[in-house]
Amino acid sequence: MKKILAISGLLILFLMNAGDAMAQCAMCRGSVESSMGNGRNNVGVGLNTGIMFLFVMPYLLVAVIGYLWYRNSKRAQQERHFVATRVKQAYQG
Repeated sequence: MKKILAISGLLILFLMNAGDAMAQCAMCRGSVESSMGNGRNNVGVGLNTGIMFLFVMPYLLVAVIGYLWYRNSKRAQQERHFVATRVKQAYQG
């Protein structure tokens, strides 16, 4: 229960600071400012979306792999428990 509480607390803190995560590097900022001077305003939005996509994907991949590992571990544990119960019944019966 404490793990779930800690993870949800970290997630809430991350979401509270999501506005600051839309920052750009100096090169990207210069590119956006020069394109805004030319009258194209949508370049910055696309750039921020690309940055956030590249930021989130590795964490999402690790989360999916972790979930699959956890699920397979639980399944294997249930199978071991079933076999142990059958062996115990065989010795008692």
